Amino acid sequence: MSTSQFSVDGEVAVVTGASSGIGEAIAKSFADDGVDVVICSREQENVDPVAEEIAESDRPGEALAVECDVTDREAVDALVEATVEEFDGLDVLINNAGASFMANFDDISENGWKTIVDINLHGTYNCIQAAADHLKDGGGSVVNFASVAGQQGAPYMSHYGAAKAAVVNLTTTLAYEWASEDVRVNCIAPGFVATAGVESQMGISADDVDRSAVERRMGTVEEIADLTQFLASPASSYIVGETITARGVPDVMESPDV
Repeated sequence: MSTSQFSVDGEVAVVTGASSGIGEAIAKSFADDGVDVVICSREQENVDPVAEEIAESDRPGEALAVECDVTDREAVDALVEATVEEFDGLDVLINNAGASFMANFDDISENGWKTIVDINLHGTYNCIQAAADHLKDGGGSVVNFASVAGQQGAPYMSHYGAAKAAVVNLTTTLAYEWASEDVRVNCIAPGFVATAGVESQMGISADDVDRSAVERRMGTVEEIADLTQFLASPASSYIVGETITARGVPDVMESPDV
């Protein structure tokens, strides 16, 4: 069986929130496949090491690190301009940048609510609009990141869940509008993934996750990167406007005793 349809070799991708965790894994996976990646974070010093690691490896793809706050439209415009100037185009946009904190709804200040919505929803809007012309030039792919919290809610994360629910809806709507422009827009809604943040909160590290085990509710960043590459590749050409949930074994209602 041919596997060439799963390749994104030769394309140019922007990956936001790529200083660690899922974003870093996506950038490295793309570079492994020959994709030139532009990776960004709010602090240049946080994203530089990722680009340097890619550059110093034998990965065929190149990397450019750019400081960018996705809530700042001028910074996002500059990110896209730097991408096109460096690599002469933009084919894939991965909207991974996000943030949250846990709090009871009654205790979330207006500023706290706006901050989380701004990063997760408005940041996604900024990046898509800024990249639009380049993505439509020859056809492209957008992969947004939501969360299971945006699909079914999550206690003490009402602000985050609301923003991610909006990202799911934006994905569906934009996919319809841009289909005629040969741009596919899809979304990933991860559950628990073994990142540094999850390890600090839950005490579970990536070393504790057996990727071959089916019965689990904790994933790895590499598994999310694999799914992202699939959605960016020609192998997913008939998947448009979908939100793919990656959360391991789903919660189900227990069967009553009979």
